[in-house]
Amino acid sequence: MRRMSYAAAYLVGSGGAPAGADLTAESSRRARGFAAWAGLRELGRDGVAALVDRCCALARQFAEGLTSAGFEVANEVVLNQVLVGFGDDARTDRVVAAVQADGTCWAGGTTWRGRRFMRISVSNATTTEADVDRSIAAITRLAT
Repeated sequence: MRRMSYAAAYLVGSGGAPAGADLTAESSRRARGFAAWAGLRELGRDGVAALVDRCCALARQFAEGLTSAGFEVANEVVLNQVLVGFGDDARTDRVVAAVQADGTCWAGGTTWRGRRFMRISVSNATTTEADVDRSIAAITRLAT
């Protein structure tokens, strides 16, 4: 820790305990861990687990709905990510652009294993099953 430690007049000591700046080489770096801590503090371990499980279930709902509509889901949906193909790469990119312009939901494009796909990431805590159904309907409408 001494190698990471430094002093300056504007850095306030903490009475012998290591200061946060002593634990990283980038003391001005954003505290990204704070958001994770705040989520755990507010929801608790079980609440965070339930949120993750719900987002994964909604991703599976996306995959099932888009597969039923005749589109290719390229990945095994085990987390909150769904990769959807709409035929060739150019068509997939056109569908992604149309979905983004439509505004019902947002999905980005990605390249996986040399092909273009729409990447759907279910990560918003307020997303509902009705939101997913509405999004599937919009994607289907825009892709056909």
